[in-house]
Amino acid sequence: MVQISDMLIPALIFYIVAMGLSQKKDIYRSFTKGAKAGMKTVAGIVPTLIGLMIAVGVLRSSGFLDFFCGVMGRILGGLVEGFPNELISLFTVKLFSASAATGLALDIFKEYGTDSFAGLATSLALASTETVFYTMSVYFMAAKVTKTRWTLAGALLSTLAGIAASVVIAKAMV
Repeated sequence: MVQISDMLIPALIFYIVAMGLSQKKDIYRSFTKGAKAGMKTVAGIVPTLIGLMIAVGVLRSSGFLDFFCGVMGRILGGLVEGFPNELISLFTVKLFSASAATGLALDIFKEYGTDSFAGLATSLALASTETVFYTMSVYFMAAKVTKTRWTLAGALLSTLAGIAASVVIAKAMV
């Protein structure tokens, strides 16, 4: 199986080149044209990504994230017994950055263990939610979407449903 997976990408590239040659297409020109369009897309997205990274950094370093998580922890602590505040930080950060959420998840795994309520809820939430603000900003910027209408509300509602389901399922598994 490992050998097959190691050979899959080179085989796919060889297949694409062979199909282009058999159809007498200028493969190199098509490749450079696609790469040029891709670089334009990346250049258009970079300011949005920088803005998101700065916003997350400001939220974390200003202490607002800790304050928000403390308030939400008191509210959720009354609803779900033994609900760790770290999960609120994870769920909040996940809205902006998957890599930052992964770092928080590793901290949760180290502190509580992977088979604990916190570990299971973390795993389930990371698998069933999306980086809403990152995804919306990057894809809407790339596709030049200006009228988002109910996208944010729907994305936040589906994320909330994923988090709630994660907590309920993790609580049932422990």
